[in-house]
Amino acid sequence: MAEKLDIPEEFHSTLVPELLTDDTTIQFDCHPGVSCFNICCKAADVTLAPYDILRLKKRLGMTSSEFLDKHTVPFEVDGQGLPGIKLRTDDNKTCLFVREEGCSVYEDRPAACRYYGLGLLSHRAADSSQDVQFYFRNKEAHCQGWNTEKVMTVRDYRAAQGVPEYDEINREWMQLMLKKKSAGPAIGKPDPLSYQLYFMASFDIDRFRRFVESPAFSKVYVISEEMRHEWQDDVVLQRFGFRLLRQVLFDEQTIPTHENILEKRWEERKDIIELRHKAAVDLHLQRAEAERKAALDVSDDGASA
Repeated sequence: MAEKLDIPEEFHSTLVPELLTDDTTIQFDCHPGVSCFNICCKAADVTLAPYDILRLKKRLGMTSSEFLDKHTVPFEVDGQGLPGIKLRTDDNKTCLFVREEGCSVYEDRPAACRYYGLGLLSHRAADSSQDVQFYFRNKEAHCQGWNTEKVMTVRDYRAAQGVPEYDEINREWMQLMLKKKSAGPAIGKPDPLSYQLYFMASFDIDRFRRFVESPAFSKVYVISEEMRHEWQDDVVLQRFGFRLLRQVLFDEQTIPTHENILEKRWEERKDIIELRHKAAVDLHLQRAEAERKAALDVSDDGASA
């Protein structure tokens, strides 16, 4: 049964205010015979998830770095600078992969395209460690797919579109974002190096592979030869990347490190870290002083007036 949501009328959106489950029945279909076919691809705003890139870069015979450079644009997910990526479009907002006959990468199209007509929402209650998936209708004005005769459950629609495979692999990544969002200021703003690691592990898998295969990485983490061999599979490596992010961002220790290595690295980098800390403190004091002077200038202007 769909759960109705109480959303004020002034917040107009194409999203229908109800939550759907796998068992909810919908009446929707999209195929070349529908009058609006391809219109959604000519006004594309597609956010990419990690598994989308694995499929597309393999389809196009590119490295992940090449794919990111040629076919994506960056954006900021939140107010703390968390990086995200979207599919690049032409100047008219048309997807670069669309043709008159349809999508040229259809078998490897992103999850957002597979879900079109529906949307996916992952939610985790404050008192729970597990996230729950819901779905919602997205009824854009031009879309005639909702006026077709085909009736099916959300589960059947997802299966027909091939999204369960995408959801399974992307879910660990979505849980990371949920965890970061729910933690909020408690974990502080991640430093630029953490964001670089996040971007590599999430989106630039070939660069991430070079990173984890480097001698410097092996000095910190205990990695077996069997694991290194398994990393040749992009999906296996990506899941390892999600584990590493959990360890770096949230201190969930699942990847063993060499004994006392963190203490040794602290000693090696202590001077640099302390200088960076001092620079950050000095910058904060300079900004505070500038704000204080600005406030005094305003007060003086007011008194003069």
